[in-house]
Amino acid sequence: MSLYDIPVRTLEGEPGDLSPYRGKVLLVVNVASQCGRTPQYAALEELHRRYGARGFTVLGFPCNQFGEQEPGTPEEIRAFCSATYDVTFPLLEKVDVNGPGRHPVYEFLTTAPDEHGVAGDVEWNFEKFLVSPDGQVAHRIRSGVKPGTPEVTDRIEALLPA
Repeated sequence: MSLYDIPVRTLEGEPGDLSPYRGKVLLVVNVASQCGRTPQYAALEELHRRYGARGFTVLGFPCNQFGEQEPGTPEEIRAFCSATYDVTFPLLEKVDVNGPGRHPVYEFLTTAPDEHGVAGDVEWNFEKFLVSPDGQVAHRIRSGVKPGTPEVTDRIEALLPA
């Protein structure tokens, strides 16, 4: 099974999969509304707008596993993201990214190592997985790295068509 075949739900609960994103560069991020890193939403949205026309999208998966920092309902999450950060990138269902209930998308993503060769569990909110157009994890970027830094933007640009 490829990443694109994994069943997902929108934040509002509509079923689907990731096949509409086949051939695009993706930045998959576990997000939270009450985290010290929540301001990363602004930079994620800026990346989504800057590179979207070139075949890039951010996919946000709300997660409440780290300090219960995403306790909201889907409606509350959508309202917060829209009102506070004008988020237009897709937000998918709230998921577990670690443990026995880990969502299959994160089963796939967490097999990829970071720049230190460490794979496995997501360490905190706003961990980023940069996925190449062929559906493979090209880079795993830990949550402390801000989305608008060259460490992220240079890697996105390297995967996008000229």
